[in-house]
Amino acid sequence: MTNILLITADQWRGDTFGAAGHPVVRTPNIDRLAGEGVRFARHFGQAAPCSPARACLYTGLYQMTNRVCRNGTPLDRRHDTLALAMRRAGYDPTQFGYTDVSLDPRDRSGRDPALTTYESVLPGMSVRVLLPEHARPWLSWLRGRGVEVPAGLDIYLPRNAPADPPAGAAPVYGPDETETAFLTNEFLRWLWEQDGPWFAHVSFLRPHPPFIVPEPYASMYPPEAATVFVRQPTAAEAAALHPFLAYSLASIRKGSFVYGAEGLISEWDDAARRQIRATYWGMVSEVDAQIGRILDGLDEAGAAADTMVILTSDHGEMLGDQWLFGKLGWFDASYHVPLIIRDPKTTAGGTVVESFTESIDIMPTILERIGAEVPDHLDGRSLMPFLRGETPPGWRAEAHWEFDFREVATGETEAAFGLPLDALNLAVIRSERYKYVHFAGLPPLLFDLEREPGELVDRANDPAYAAIRLEMAEKLLAWRARHLDRRLSGIELTEGGPVSAGLHRRVG
Repeated sequence: MTNILLITADQWRGDTFGAAGHPVVRTPNIDRLAGEGVRFARHFGQAAPCSPARACLYTGLYQMTNRVCRNGTPLDRRHDTLALAMRRAGYDPTQFGYTDVSLDPRDRSGRDPALTTYESVLPGMSVRVLLPEHARPWLSWLRGRGVEVPAGLDIYLPRNAPADPPAGAAPVYGPDETETAFLTNEFLRWLWEQDGPWFAHVSFLRPHPPFIVPEPYASMYPPEAATVFVRQPTAAEAAALHPFLAYSLASIRKGSFVYGAEGLISEWDDAARRQIRATYWGMVSEVDAQIGRILDGLDEAGAAADTMVILTSDHGEMLGDQWLFGKLGWFDASYHVPLIIRDPKTTAGGTVVESFTESIDIMPTILERIGAEVPDHLDGRSLMPFLRGETPPGWRAEAHWEFDFREVATGETEAAFGLPLDALNLAVIRSERYKYVHFAGLPPLLFDLEREPGELVDRANDPAYAAIRLEMAEKLLAWRARHLDRRLSGIELTEGGPVSAGLHRRVG
């Protein structure tokens, strides 16, 4: 049996590491992994923010089926998960960090604490270290090291500088004391305890905000290097593109990205935006250093030759592009994420796959790799042929994702747009050249990425693109029709018992 190590680094853009060709960011350890494995250059997450993105990753299902719309949307108990599947295959899937899953409330009642959080544990997972937003296990570890830990999340304030405008100042903890280092330590300690095949999910928070990082990473990249933003000349011109973009620019607050900052992100000047981008780059390099420790640890434990390593993210980060921060809407920057797989048992190391791949493909890839049954109803497809240097027949020619901007608890978006909750969503189909964005209750968008790769010019109402708009809309409709929940629709009860259409075999 093969060991499986799934590493996720949260909110990591697919263009921000050395092997992807980034002109500034240095990631020697991630680049080493890419050189020994396969890098999927056009890999996309299926949803945002964290809980919806991870629901797709952990179930192999598009959002239209798993229906995790927002942080706090429960994951229906009927859905299988990667962890449950690994457990059926004889593994004890073990979590380091977090999975951001809201549990089905129909199984619980009263004052159950699970009903108060979207940071519960993915069904099927054993927990070695749970590290939710309050980060108390990490903070208690810091105290044990003699760090003077401030109250609450004040740990994310800079030591000797104001929080805003951001100056790139370091926090009170050092480079060996980050959350990333803490989880790496715990994984490496656990690794030496293993005497049989194992599955570990190491879920790093970084480079997710708050945007702050200790030295030497805090000053590793000069803000002057962050001069290019993909955007309209002004925020007002960006807002004119679409009502959703106008709403986002007028509502996203600084405090979601820089702890202690107040006001709207639109109030930051370009100096602040460049500094945030430089800090983010430093956070990526900090994660890279800890990934290097993990790779070295696998070598030292003699486990590297028997371990498939999967490195990816749940979603990206706008990082000042389109005048935005965060992960939202239809933009590539929010959904294009890294994927690198190193499998010692295949021979396609050091190659780059340009085909469109999606986060829903990770679950079937792992299951095929360990020889487990891949359920017929999954939306994703195994990437194992790519790892063997092959291109699977009939592979997808587009990437797809969804974004739901309902706010169930507050009703804010319902009031702002004058639409019911179920009309507050969009779906994207992105081909080599075109991107079509369909809203349930707002005007659509169409971008010609060959003529204008920055997603700045909407062609939806251009008569010259009428045929393209219709073609893309039809493709999106066909995609949805093909992937509606197939858990039972692919099974027929016959005189000889249940028959599965997916594999043309009898089940049960």
